[in-house]
Amino acid sequence: MTWWIYLIITALLFAAELIYFRIADKFNIIDKPNLRSSHTHITLRGGGIIVLFGAWLWAAFFGLQYPWFMMGLTAIAIISFIDDVHSVPNWARLVVQFTAMFLMFQELGILQWNMWWAVLIAWIVCVGIINAYNFMDGINGITGAYSLAVLLPLLYVNSKAPFINIPFLIVTGLAILVFCFFNFRKKAKCFAGDVGAIGIAFILIFAVGRLMVAENDLTYIVFFTIYGVDTVLTICHRILLHEHLGEAHRKHAYQIMANELKIPHVAVSSLYMVLQLLVSFGMILLPMKHWVYMCIVFAIFGSAYLLFMWKYYHLHEEYLKSKSNENHPTAS
Repeated sequence: MTWWIYLIITALLFAAELIYFRIADKFNIIDKPNLRSSHTHITLRGGGIIVLFGAWLWAAFFGLQYPWFMMGLTAIAIISFIDDVHSVPNWARLVVQFTAMFLMFQELGILQWNMWWAVLIAWIVCVGIINAYNFMDGINGITGAYSLAVLLPLLYVNSKAPFINIPFLIVTGLAILVFCFFNFRKKAKCFAGDVGAIGIAFILIFAVGRLMVAENDLTYIVFFTIYGVDTVLTICHRILLHEHLGEAHRKHAYQIMANELKIPHVAVSSLYMVLQLLVSFGMILLPMKHWVYMCIVFAIFGSAYLLFMWKYYHLHEEYLKSKSNENHPTAS
């Protein structure tokens, strides 16, 4: 029985998070709201570092089974945490991210140089997913809730046909739950920060990558459908608007729900979680070819996104206009 080990790990995770809060408070590691923010209170940043602690605890209790992956996770989490504390140049972050992804690919065993072009595409796509996951971390609870929606189907599939170490998934889940305890609420105690969002994304990409390799099936990318559709189509929208993609914004569908439609953060986060769970378990349980299912799902949620923006995006434009008027009042 290993349940007592999980209890110890959970207690250590709570203790580590509380200790981090003291450190963050002392060194002023905070997130201040601005015009593009979806929150209104100064909040501690970087609480998602608990996921890195969870990975280290897993290795300590169950053995270092994925050394290349752990090196990559540690490197990408450290540079992300530094970026949370003090801005890091984009080139430095990207160098570490691509290096960390190279280490992950080494662990997955997919560095086949006769297929260098496929590796290169996967490399770029995965780094893109990591940063997209970070872009989506904008309201209370969404990163933790959505990550659980990715993790639970992985646990289910692994129980039927093992492809990854079970304690690794469980401890990751415990770390996310501890983070959710402080973040998945009306007034969050902390935000994930880059270290949390990017660290969680790195872990989930590794787990999904293990499943893809084991099943020789790339369509398991549908485990990221809801985030993927929102991110890709929002980027396309911003390109059409001739906006600088590196600048902060509030144009994601979830942001318009939370800000313009005034839907509570926890409700929006729960919606994203439930939708992703339905998509993922539909993929697992429905008697349908995976690639057909993937195409149908992408078409449905892509259309839903477009319809949502067609109906509600004008509210965001009105918000931007009101803020512009506040900052540049006309002379009387």
